Parts: sequence; structure tokens; C-alpha cells
Amino acid sequence: MDSSEQEKNGVTEGKNGAPEPDALPPPPPVPPNVTPIKAEQEPAKKRLRVPMARRGLGTKGQKIQLLTNHFKVAVKNVDGQFFHYSVALFYEDGRPVDGKGIGRRVLDRVQETYDTELAGKEFAYDGEKSLFTVGPLPRNKLQFTVVLEDVTSNRNTGNSSPGGHESPNDGDRKRLRRPYQSKTFKVEISFAAKIPMQAIGNALRGQETENSQEALRVLDIILRQHAAKQGCLLVRQSYFHNEPRNFADVGGGVLGCRGFHSSFRTTQGGLSLNIDVSTTMIIQPGPVVDFLIANQNVRDPYSIDWVKAKRVLKNLRVKTSPTNQEYKITGLSEKPCKDQMFSLKQRSRDDDGEVQTVEVSVYDYFVNYRHIELRYSGDLPCINVGKPKRPTYFPIELCSLVSLQRYTKALSTFQRASLVEKSRQKPQERMSTLTTALKINNYDEEPLLRSCSITISRNFTEVDGRVLPAPRLKVGNGEDFFPRNGRWNFNNKRLLQPAKIEKWAIVNFSARCDIRGLVRDFMKCGEMKGIDVESPFDVFEENQQYRRAPPLVRVEKMFEEIQAKLPGAPKFLLCLLPERKNCDLYAPWKKKNLSEYDIVTQCMAPTRVNDQYLTNLLLKVNAKLGGLNSLLAVEHSPSIPVVSKIPTLILGMDVSHGSPGQSDIPSIAAVVSSRQWPLISKYRASVRTQSPKLEMIDTLYKRVSDTEDDGILREALLDFYVSSGKRKPDQIIIFRDGVSESQFNQVLNIELDQIIEACKFLDENWSPKFVVIVAQKNHHTKFFQPNAPENVPPGTIIDNKVCHPKNYDFYLCAHAGMIGTTRPTHYHVLLDEVGFSPDDLQELVHSLSYVYQRSTTAISVVAPICYAHLAATQLGQWMKFEDTSETSSSHGGVSHAGSVPVPQLPRLKENVCNSMFFC
Repeated sequence: MDSSEQEKNGVTEGKNGAPEPDALPPPPPVPPNVTPIKAEQEPAKKRLRVPMARRGLGTKGQKIQLLTNHFKVAVKNVDGQFFHYSVALFYEDGRPVDGKGIGRRVLDRVQETYDTELAGKEFAYDGEKSLFTVGPLPRNKLQFTVVLEDVTSNRNTGNSSPGGHESPNDGDRKRLRRPYQSKTFKVEISFAAKIPMQAIGNALRGQETENSQEALRVLDIILRQHAAKQGCLLVRQSYFHNEPRNFADVGGGVLGCRGFHSSFRTTQGGLSLNIDVSTTMIIQPGPVVDFLIANQNVRDPYSIDWVKAKRVLKNLRVKTSPTNQEYKITGLSEKPCKDQMFSLKQRSRDDDGEVQTVEVSVYDYFVNYRHIELRYSGDLPCINVGKPKRPTYFPIELCSLVSLQRYTKALSTFQRASLVEKSRQKPQERMSTLTTALKINNYDEEPLLRSCSITISRNFTEVDGRVLPAPRLKVGNGEDFFPRNGRWNFNNKRLLQPAKIEKWAIVNFSARCDIRGLVRDFMKCGEMKGIDVESPFDVFEENQQYRRAPPLVRVEKMFEEIQAKLPGAPKFLLCLLPERKNCDLYAPWKKKNLSEYDIVTQCMAPTRVNDQYLTNLLLKVNAKLGGLNSLLAVEHSPSIPVVSKIPTLILGMDVSHGSPGQSDIPSIAAVVSSRQWPLISKYRASVRTQSPKLEMIDTLYKRVSDTEDDGILREALLDFYVSSGKRKPDQIIIFRDGVSESQFNQVLNIELDQIIEACKFLDENWSPKFVVIVAQKNHHTKFFQPNAPENVPPGTIIDNKVCHPKNYDFYLCAHAGMIGTTRPTHYHVLLDEVGFSPDDLQELVHSLSYVYQRSTTAISVVAPICYAHLAATQLGQWMKFEDTSETSSSHGGVSHAGSVPVPQLPRLKENVCNSMFFC
């Protein structure tokens, strides 16, 4: 047997003719009664979808010249290379440094001390584990040792805090020796990768790679370092100077701090630097007591709730007088300053040579030993800056909060309103602020940018925009009209399809108002709009004994009374609430009506009721009861390009998360779907909970058994089929809100796959065509009219110059910006299997900003997304009132998304679940 035959037979012989030990034995013979099964081929690896390329530019609309806050960047040194090095920091004893914030100071010291060893090279450091240079450092691995003196220590003058159990001066010296006088650090810098600057040029030609993203990240890090060296607070790609003139008090001891966002972007027009005004929230700097009084809204220090104070102060940084030393707050003393004792070591020794100690209070120590006058601290707790077992106390009046400390909790409604009021800027004002920022930053002098031969223009980039005409709208009595400046009204007009308000009642939760007058005006206003409003069955006034009861109890008691008096279930309840904003009755009331009793309800706070208020209220009520306020004329005819010819489902998808600092509150996913095709103005919503902070919706398709899918999309598809004359949608247009560019592939490959599976589960042979569009509001591109103080006109669209070099995106300002500077919506078309022309698609998106039933204005983002946001927010409020036992007994109980069980929302009753209850 020659060697090739031996190999064919699967056994290779060793040198002396024996089979090799690792050779495979021959296969066993197949028994006569067995038919071998053919091995299945491995399934071909699925091709991942990626965002589509642009198909062309739109042409419709009136041309308009605009400016944008992108500043052209010229890169001369395209042959250069960035070198990426990893940075590791250790203490003297070899422990790794994990504290944030110290890295920049250590690396600055390395640069000062070892300039020669670094060959005089400038570097950009990200504050953590990465460092970048232009061209290489002398060696691939460098090790340095540096010593940091604490900048705020003022050396030790003996005027520091009481603390452990020693005499003041000894104790201070001992305590300061390690943490505050000096500390030794070891720094290891080792080569990680090369990043060619050519990658930036490739990205501009539409060839994005990991290298091009890294190269842009290096440029962003250079700007962040530039800001850090000026003592700025850095928040992602925004930076904030310690300038009191940039602070605005929004109440509660919180300030809005105005700063700037800056990021490099690849665009059709080349590389640009996008600079915008940005705002973050900071803690009011200055005396701790002043902050606490403002934070708790009390009159004086003696009214402060110290349990709350301890929670809010933990980990904040303070400076203590008179030494100006900086510390982190670890807690408060158990007792007031006058009663909080500690053992103070004396200089004298006893007869046995032992150091003597004496018990003194913190107050006595500062007043009698340190001769510092204390005016009001004696009866208040002390600030503790020490360790749990080794506290270090300061009287509260000697402590001042350091500036630029971020406040990360959710703002109250009033704080948010105050922030908007104080931080808004008209277009011209914003332009001049940005021009000044560019001058002050003086990026042309930044050594690293100079060594890359990068220059940044000081002029706003000019772009060509187009203003799309407003679509014609249809209202009642066969009347139609064109909105002007993105607005219209219902003065002397009737609603297109008015509902009938019958079998209804009014519920009053102790709101003060003239109810008879309100009913009269409500019925009269309805009549003028074409709505037939019957007289209410009754007015249910809250029993005064329950006014101070918990919200759930108040709602329960009200329903007991309604059931006792009404002959049958009402179709509609108008609910009067005592407060306009944040009324804690709202969520339990809505939940009871929608998930238990199947009743449409509208809440109102009757504080400023006039004709305009009642009209707006009736627009919402009419939509909830199944009416239509207005329609697009093209929807009525129907003649919307592509959409009116073929059954088309429109989806709006959004996920809302708990406010910052609430990591355990489930996220709420909402999917809104159109119904009654060929209409695109009527929607329903499905809402589910999912794991906290999970952005991808994981319940679009949820197979429970071979015959059952409990996902959101099945509901939408079945409702479309029933409401659209037993037609299945052959086209599905998906609008997705709230995802960043890094998550586009997940939308295309995770969420879209679930939607396709939900369709296949209903009918294996059904393959609708998909369009996927992401809408982003959270970006920093703004547009300005060069010679006019107003915002850009509604309908302004931009799909060139500052848009992506290759992908299909455009900016649209559909609404009239009345306050501040208009924020355009950035639409990214990730997939279009239908084959819309750019003009048709842009016109559809524009039209969908005019079908929002709650208002008589064009809105800034398409209506399905707004509705999804409303539905998620409304049902998200229910979670605050859920108690786990109640939740787990509701439909589906607790859903286990990942490893954390997530309480599920109760499902809506059948009558309201297909209504626009979220309106």
C-alpha cells in the first residue's frame, strides 16, 4: 500500500509498521438492518446586516442657506502615526491604584520629571489606562517612580483636625505623613498599538474601520486633556469651567453649570469639530450648612433632617478652614459637636512615662485648644472625614463644599422647568457663545494638535438646506387647510371624526373649583368642536376623611363609591386632581381604570381653565375615545406614495429607563403600532418591563410554546389585521428612538430578527419588506440662519455636508422652535427593502410630524415615537406604586429577563388596550 492509499484508509503506520497512537480506528461496519443517517450540513453563517449606504439626495422644497456648529478641521500630516500605550499605576508597595482622578496628576508629574527619558514627547492621556503620542517613545516599555505632594496640604502647620487619640500636632503629623504629605507611585507605560492617521482620511471616504474610530478617539482625548489642564470638570465629551457666571441656581441646592461639548465628526464635507453649549448639574459650592438648608428647603440649620443630610453628603468633597485642606465626607457624628468626645493625647507624661490622654469634646478642642470661634456648630452634628473605625471630625461651619461636584440624581419637575428657563439661548446668542469658546480654547496652540499638523477653522460651516412645504390637513365639515409656520388651531373648526361622550361621570379628588361651571364650559366647548357631550351621570366628591390617606387607598375608596352609585360601568371618567404636576394619585388612578376596569379616563388640574385649555383637553379625550381630530389630506384620499398602495404597518419603539441613581427600577419598553390602514394617524400601544438599563427590546417575540407567542409584536400584527380589513402588512416601517450609533447593528440584527420571527410564527410563508429608521434627539448639531435672529423655519431638512460620508442620514426640524435654539432630529435610515426615493421617504417622515392628535402643532419627532414615549412614561409611573406581591400575581407575574427577576406590568383591558389611552 503506498502512502497515499494508507492515508485514504485513515491509519498511518509508524516506523516499524505499527499504527501511530493518535491515528483513528477504522469505522465499525454498518449492521444490515440500519440505514445510515446523512450528517446535516452546518448551517451557513448568517450574514449580519449593516446600516445601508445613502441612495441619493432629496430635491424637494425651497432652498435655504444655513450655518451649522461644525468647524472644519484640516489634517496635513496624513502619513503620521499615533502610538497607543497602556498605563498601569501602582503604589510603592505594589498595590494597583484604583482611585479615579489621581491618574492625571501622576502622569503630569511623570512628564515634568522625566522629560528627557520621554524624548521631550507630548502625550494625550485619557485619565485612566491609555496614553497616546505622535510617533513612538524611545522604548516600548518604560517604568518611572514619582512622588506627589498633596497640593492642598499647605504642608503641615499643626493646624489640622482632631481625630484619632493623639495630641493635635502629633496626630496631625502622623495622619498627614501618609495620605497628605507625599505619596510615591510607580508608573508602567507599555506599547499597545499603532494607529495610522491615514485612517481618518479613509473614514472620510466612507471606509470606516476600527482604526479610524480610534484615531478620532485620540483627537477627542487631546481636547479632553486640554480642558482637564484648565481645571475643568469633564463629563464624557463635555467640559465645564469653574466660572460662577456660568452657574444658574435651579433650587434645592443644585446649580446648572454651562459648559461645552466638543467632538470630532467625519462628514461628507470632511473632518469637522462639532462644538455646542452643554449643561450639567452640580452641587452648590460653599458652606455645607447653606447647601443643606437649600437642599431641604428649610429656614435654619436647626430644622435640617440629618438622616437625609447624611445620605446626600456622603462622598462629597469639602475644604476645611483655616487650613484649606481637602477631604471626602464619610459620614456625620452620632452626637452634636458639644457632646461628641474624643481622647486627646497630652504632651506631659505620667510617672510611668506613659502619654496622658484627656477626654474633650470636638467643640471644646476647636474653641479652647485651637482658638477658632464657632458660632452655630455646637448643637449640630460634626462632619466625619475619617475611616469608620477611626473617625476624624470637623465642626460643620468649618466645612465648605468644593466647586464642580456633579449632582447625578433626577431633577424634580420644578428644577427641570427652572433649568430650561435659565439655560435656553436664542440662536444668535448661542452662536456668539460658541465663537467665544473657540477663541478662549485656542486649539491652534495645543502642542499635540500642532504636531499632527491639525488646524481648526474659526468659522461656522455653511450648508444647503431645503424647507419642505407643510402637508394639507383635513378637519370636520369637509374643510381642509395648510398649517402656517408649523401651527394651526381649531377656532371655528370642527373635529374630523368626533366621538360621543356618553355614560360618563366626574371624579373630584379634593380639587377646588366651580364644578357646575366646568361641566357647562366642557359641554359647550365640545359642542362647538362637533362632539356630542351628554350630561354627566354624577359628580363624585372625595370623602374628606380620606384626603390624607395614601394614594392607593384614596383611589380604592373612590371606586367603591362609583360602584355603589352608578347603574353600570361608565365609558369615560373625567378626574380632577388637586395638583398640576407630579400628583401621586395619577399613577394609581390610571392603573385602576386601564388594567382593572377597562375605562377611558382623562385627568386634569382645574387651576387655569379657559377655552384653549378645554379645547386641548377635548383633543385628547376625542383621540382616547376613538375619534380623529384631523388627518393628512393625502391620508384621507388616500395617496401617500408607497404607503397607501400596499398595506403598511408603522411602528414606533422606545425604551425608557429609571432616573439616574435608580439602578434597580425595570426599564419600560413600548411599541406603538398603526391601525386601520390606510390611515397613519391612529395607533395603539403595547408596553412591557425588562431588565434595568437594557436598551434592546427583548420581548418583541416571546415564544412560550409551539403554538403560543406572547411577544409585543404579535399583538400589533393581529390588531393591524383585524382593524385593516383582514389584511396582513406587506411593508413594515419601524421608527426606533433612543439608540446610539454603536447600537445600530443590534437594532438591525437583534430587534429586527425578533420582528421577522414574530411574522414567521403567524405565517411561515409571509415575508414583509422592512424599513428601519432610528431617530436621535440626543446630539449636538444645530442649524442657524446666517442673517436672521429666528430659528430655522419648520420643515427644514439637511442631507448633505454635515451628514455621514457614506450612510443614509438626514436632519429634520419639522417644528417651529419658539424657545431657545431648535434641536433638529437626526434620522438614520438603517434599512430600506421597500425602495423609497429620498424625497418620498423624507416627505413621509415630515408628514408623520403632523399627525400628533394631542396638539395643533408640528412636533419635533415623528408621532409614533412620541406616542411610544408617552406610553412608556405613563405605565412606568405604575411601577412606583407596585408592591411585589401584587405584581407577581398580575398577568405573567415576574418575568426573568437575564438573572434578575423583573416585575411585569399588568396588561390593559381589551377595550382600552387598542385605544389611544396614552394621548
